[in-house]
Amino acid sequence: MRKRIWLPLLVLVLASAGLLALPRARPVAFDGGYRSCRARVLEVDASAVERTGLVDYGTEKLRVELLDGPDRGRVFAAENELRAQPDIDKRFAVGDIALVACPPGELADDCILDARDHWRLGRAAALFVAFAVLLVAFSGLTGLSALFSFVFSCLAVWKLLIPLCLDGWNPLWTTFLTVCLLTAVIMYLVAGATRKGFAAFLGAMLGIVASMVLSSVSCSGMHVTGATMPYVQALVYAGCSSLDILSVFNGAVILASSGAVMDLAMDIAAGVGEVRRHLPALPRIELFKSGMRIGRSVVGTMTTTLLLAYSGGYLTLLMLFAAQGTPPVEFLNSTLVSAEIVKTLVGSFGLVLVAPFTALVSAAVYGRNDA
Repeated sequence: MRKRIWLPLLVLVLASAGLLALPRARPVAFDGGYRSCRARVLEVDASAVERTGLVDYGTEKLRVELLDGPDRGRVFAAENELRAQPDIDKRFAVGDIALVACPPGELADDCILDARDHWRLGRAAALFVAFAVLLVAFSGLTGLSALFSFVFSCLAVWKLLIPLCLDGWNPLWTTFLTVCLLTAVIMYLVAGATRKGFAAFLGAMLGIVASMVLSSVSCSGMHVTGATMPYVQALVYAGCSSLDILSVFNGAVILASSGAVMDLAMDIAAGVGEVRRHLPALPRIELFKSGMRIGRSVVGTMTTTLLLAYSGGYLTLLMLFAAQGTPPVEFLNSTLVSAEIVKTLVGSFGLVLVAPFTALVSAAVYGRNDA
């Protein structure tokens, strides 16, 4: 049993290391060769910053001590531009650790650095370590496998999906193939090369294919272009003018719902497998009915989970419509809300379909002939 767990885990670790070694996405814009360094904020001068309502505008002047690189320990002036945009503006205080952009080459004493943001990776790493320890302590080897599948999924998106899309590959099909890879890896890691793993994989893929088709049809019928996604305009202006934004949107829909689809497919496949283990003589039709009953019990909460997950992303948008007194008939027809409706309903549609698909596949894989 241990060998069956350790072997796929070792393969996953090696695959993650291989992805990590891949070059990053090819930049389409050049930032002038600036390097990022950590710096401790020593002084803050906010005399040139003006507050209008809830937003700040102006330049915050800092004195910072570099903590990285060949100029470590040196003190420089730095500036923090505030543009009255709360989603990207930041304010510093004495003692904060900032991420600053340093120009290439040797830094002159009068060089003014750009304070780009707070340094957050230290606490993020501590949070991840705490999560990893808790997961492994609670689930043992299964938790360790889940941890590495989490790391592998992040690397697959960052090192495969994004670079290929930026290199001109079709975003929808590239996302689909990435989801296929992730589904296969996660299902095999959880269930091994077993009938349960095969049934869960095939059922999940059928649900994902249905979501992909429905997303393309719904976007066309509801005139959703995908331009409502965050930072689309900035991405186009950065040099990606030929990027198919609608394909990116459709790919994002199936990528966002794929985790819930995998979860439900594995639940049903495992349930049918347990029924088959206790009742080996049960015919396929009865196994299919058992799988459907399991699916009906789970799919209600899963679709609600998906709805709440999507709703959390545009809660402030709904609050804005409510504050402005916008009638539902108007904001439900808006481009922003229509895009979110497509995301939510298509994801839920695929989640509902994966239940009968997986029940059917599981019955075919586990069952004996009805005769």
